[in-house]
Amino acid sequence: MTTSVRIGRVYDEPDGRGRRVLVDRLWPRGVRRDDPRIDRWIPEVAPSTQLRRWYDHRPERYDEFAHRYELELADGSGAAALAEVAAFVAAGPTTLVTATREVQLSHLTVLARLLAEAP
Repeated sequence: MTTSVRIGRVYDEPDGRGRRVLVDRLWPRGVRRDDPRIDRWIPEVAPSTQLRRWYDHRPERYDEFAHRYELELADGSGAAALAEVAAFVAAGPTTLVTATREVQLSHLTVLARLLAEAP
């Protein structure tokens, strides 16, 4: 995919380059539903609750988490949600955002890589 995908936190101010897509399963605390910093919410592309709880943001589990998350995205509803995000990204510059503190150890890095590798 030729379009640039950036990642960041939902609480950060937008940089003005493109749209922001929230890809968390749960709506972030302290953020209004009509917050103009979020252009789209696609919760179905987030890791399952079971996987998210298992991972618990433990760095030593990240590689296994990434592998399991990719498997979720390859399956029915996960694949459909990934295709929805890919279509949004194909329309122009996009930043995937999350409420997670450690963005580099989150599902966003997996999503961004998969989107960058997509034809």
